[in-house]
Amino acid sequence: MKPAEAIRFDNSRAQAGGWDQPATYRRSVTAGELDLTHGAILYLEDITVSFDGFVALNKLSRTIDAGELRCVIGPNGAGKTTMMDVITGKTRPDAGTVFFGQRIDLTKLSEAEIAHAGIGRKFQKPTIFEQQTVFENLELAMKADKRVRTTLLARLAADERDRIAETLAKVRLADASDRTAGLLSHGQKQWLEIGMLLMQEPLLLLLDEPVAGMSDEETERTAELFQSLAGQRSLVVVEHDMAFIEKIARKVTVLHEGSVIAEGPMGEVQNDPRVIEVYLGR
Repeated sequence: MKPAEAIRFDNSRAQAGGWDQPATYRRSVTAGELDLTHGAILYLEDITVSFDGFVALNKLSRTIDAGELRCVIGPNGAGKTTMMDVITGKTRPDAGTVFFGQRIDLTKLSEAEIAHAGIGRKFQKPTIFEQQTVFENLELAMKADKRVRTTLLARLAADERDRIAETLAKVRLADASDRTAGLLSHGQKQWLEIGMLLMQEPLLLLLDEPVAGMSDEETERTAELFQSLAGQRSLVVVEHDMAFIEKIARKVTVLHEGSVIAEGPMGEVQNDPRVIEVYLGR
């Protein structure tokens, strides 16, 4: 599936009842078979998570539309990371449901199955193969069979090389293709990890503080990258850099103590008295 076609999903199997049995969709779910009948790619309903009496998420309910770029902000401890942990299967909710499309119940899948279904996550600290070149990092991210012997002996087909070249251009690392990844700047390492995620063709990207530690120029380029991805992928961006959020925001959700206290265009959110009180502090 080409990136430009990323949200043109085939609903035929889902509408025919192909996802009714959990065992079936666990084996068969692919990115091209996501049911987006109502236009949303992710549904969170009444999600509650607590840790030793501390409520991290309190009956959180939200939807993310296909192709949407959603920004999530809030003070430390608001529940932003826990929300991402629930979506990716790292944390199981005490109550509530999480659906990917209409039929895929993420609470019944493992982390690996959720990634295979089409959800990619980028943590704040980039995770790359620092001893390999930039090109090799993208190649390794693409490989379905990660056994060492298979990976070393495999040869890239022309279309696979084209995919890597397209991704290098998209994340602005075409000129650094042969550079050892460990020698990249912090911002370039962040772009490389995003490129590695894109090689897996996710339909939903979760990005946790992606511009932390970046220079102003790198931050600007990252904003351009995310804006180019919106519409081709769905993006949920958690970030504290408000200048960056202002550049990319189309819709902003504000979390506080595990609940949504405001949501809407950036201008409205910035002027919300409660958001000012608990987060913006001006």
